[in-house]
Amino acid sequence: MKRIGVLTGGGDCPGLNAVIRSVVRTAAKNGIEVIGIKNGWKGLIDNETIELRLGSVSGILPKGGTILGTSRTNPYKNSEDAKKVVANYKKRELDALIVIGGEDTLGVANKLMKENESLNIVGVPKTIDNDLSATDFTFGFDTAVNLATEAIERLHTTAESHHRIMVVEVMGRHAGWIAVYSGLAAGADLILIPEVPMDLDEVCDVLKKRHARGKGFSIVVVAEGAKFKEGQVVVQEEKLDAFGHVRLGGIGEILAQEIEKRTKFETRVTVLGHIQRGGTPSAFDRVLATRFGVKAVELALNKKFGYMASLSGNEIRDVPIAAAVGALKTIDMRLYEIAKIFFG
Repeated sequence: MKRIGVLTGGGDCPGLNAVIRSVVRTAAKNGIEVIGIKNGWKGLIDNETIELRLGSVSGILPKGGTILGTSRTNPYKNSEDAKKVVANYKKRELDALIVIGGEDTLGVANKLMKENESLNIVGVPKTIDNDLSATDFTFGFDTAVNLATEAIERLHTTAESHHRIMVVEVMGRHAGWIAVYSGLAAGADLILIPEVPMDLDEVCDVLKKRHARGKGFSIVVVAEGAKFKEGQVVVQEEKLDAFGHVRLGGIGEILAQEIEKRTKFETRVTVLGHIQRGGTPSAFDRVLATRFGVKAVELALNKKFGYMASLSGNEIRDVPIAAAVGALKTIDMRLYEIAKIFFG
């Protein structure tokens, strides 16, 4: 094992630089050269790389985003691009490739390995949505929850002062992890998630009962992928990305309008959006990302390709990448039942 590559793909998230730093420092202790692939899979298609030395990763532990850049490039959108990935992997004389990403990025890694025995890939799970299977948590999630929790708490004072209902739209795509954790932590009065279709009559009934008890304000947290019983998810545009996903968003505004129309209570909406993905990672995410980086290099050294680092309890283990991308990890409904105790 003389030279390994590392790339970050998909949406950026807090903790990516901590993984890169960990990979470089662990590799250096084992006499391994590290090549950084720029902008995810696009960097292997275009052969855009940089050499990562110890000086390259100095001071990046608390920095958000990724020093390598990222993209949502899917090599399988064009068969020639997939061939270029393999060719440039060989051209750079890589002995292994560490892929840091979520379901889509790791899905590409899994497919490439199945089709090309010459590719040696190990994975590191990443997403603020925490919707990746085969790991208890992904780094980035804790930071996103902390940011969302603080924002919801700040909205409490405005809601109470103006006697309003505040609807807070958070990220999470088709899983309600961020909504439930931040809503529960911040004392939200309702939490609406993709896993449970919304009943508007029930939502408004809860809010009316709160007001009848003398509660002049309410906080409603809604995940961007939540949907009404009668319809589909709300999207910002119908255009699909390289992996066939729509761009979610807008459910908060529609929900707020419906609540105000049905209850006559003044209602406002706040969309947290990309704020949840930015900024410095939490201590938990820095430590988890560091542990994942060390494990990824160990997997490469042990030639355990096709596997990724995984958190199980407090242990860092290895699991097949295929197990992580096979199905979406939705919210633990036992946790949602706990949250419902405090609704209204």
